[in-house]
Amino acid sequence: MNSSETGHGQPLHLPYISGMHRLFVAIRPPAEIRAQLLSLMGGVAGARWQDDDQLHLTLRFVGNADTHQADDLAAALNNIRFAPFAISLFGLGQFERKGRVDALWAGVEPRDALAQLHRKVDRACVHAGFAADGRAYLPHITLARFNRRGGMTDSFMASHAGLSSSPFLIDKFMLFESHLTQSGARYEMAAVYPADPAAI
Repeated sequence: MNSSETGHGQPLHLPYISGMHRLFVAIRPPAEIRAQLLSLMGGVAGARWQDDDQLHLTLRFVGNADTHQADDLAAALNNIRFAPFAISLFGLGQFERKGRVDALWAGVEPRDALAQLHRKVDRACVHAGFAADGRAYLPHITLARFNRRGGMTDSFMASHAGLSSSPFLIDKFMLFESHLTQSGARYEMAAVYPADPAAI
């Protein structure tokens, strides 16, 4: 994907990469919010902290798609209309797997507009031939991931439990491709979908 050449609503014309592309739809927080989150990172043994390029708020994980499916998805996402809205950072949370901490994340509020946008993105995915997302949607920004041994996060959670920020505007979302590397995932923007101030 070449984000500098891919415009809103245009076919992606993805380069051939084993015929498949690992896609997700997300929001990129503004630079000042990313800087605030980056300033928190550290002090947890075993944590693989996200870097600036990895910080995002997922609207919908799509998964593997061939080039034609990806183009269909890009076109379906282009039909989404939503008005700009504001959210703020609010608190921390963690996901656990088999009794160990799997990921640390920053929460956001309010969630209603994000949940509504998630539903629209999910419908676009279904329209493009992907299965509906049956999981409950919890908007968050992942800060760190952990290996199979997990991590001791109690001190970090207590120190930053009051995480908050000034409101920041959500006026677009993006389609990304994820490339898995030895040093972690690398995300490449494929298309940008701006908000419509006239949308209801």
